[in-house]
Amino acid sequence: MDFSVLIPARLASTRLPDKPLADIAGKPMVVRVAERAAQSGAARVVVACDDARIEAACAAHGVAAVLTRRDHASGSDRLAEACAMLGLDGEDLVVNVQGDEPLVDPALVRRCAELLVERADCVMSTAAHAITDAAEFANPNVVKVVLDAAGRALYFSRAPIPCWRDGSGALPAAPPALRHIGLYGYRAAFLRAFTAMPTAAIETTEALEQLRVLWHGERIAVELSAFAPGPGVDTPEDLARVRALFAGGTP
Repeated sequence: MDFSVLIPARLASTRLPDKPLADIAGKPMVVRVAERAAQSGAARVVVACDDARIEAACAAHGVAAVLTRRDHASGSDRLAEACAMLGLDGEDLVVNVQGDEPLVDPALVRRCAELLVERADCVMSTAAHAITDAAEFANPNVVKVVLDAAGRALYFSRAPIPCWRDGSGALPAAPPALRHIGLYGYRAAFLRAFTAMPTAAIETTEALEQLRVLWHGERIAVELSAFAPGPGVDTPEDLARVRALFAGGTP
């Protein structure tokens, strides 16, 4: 099974300036992400960036990169341009790995591609894991997902779903609450078409782009992981935590 990993990388970040270039154990973060993604067995790993400094940093470490427009509204738009630049279309499999996930699980990256092969009824794939902490369940920065009987996403929300009516706001007894993991698999033709779809009202309300897919009646397959993902990097505190993990030999 051949698949490509594309990593969107935008230099501007309000909480952590020049985030893709942040040093982690001697290498830029975006390079660390690409190195982890390559362990998935992808046929190629390409960074889709918006600044020549990211492109140069990737080149210095032997990581492929393409320079895309700076004005894209989302990572999906950036990846759609990258697909066109790389000649990816039709049934070509693409996995979107976020550029701020230097501890991404390579096996889960591969599963997102495999799931698309297994699930012809779905245009996208993603992943989730069980939530066991009530504070995380209530946290609007933790995106939750509920599934149907076939393992497809019914809805994504920042709200605590499913709501246990008789549980006084506690974690539901069954089915378990699931935290969405921000990995996405696509067939390239759908990814290129997705950006032309009208934005959904629920997408705007929740600030969750994947809701556009469900609103238009398409299906997303969800891989259930037994493990929580490693920490991503959004803030200086996150960066310090990840640097400490690398220093301790965790990766």
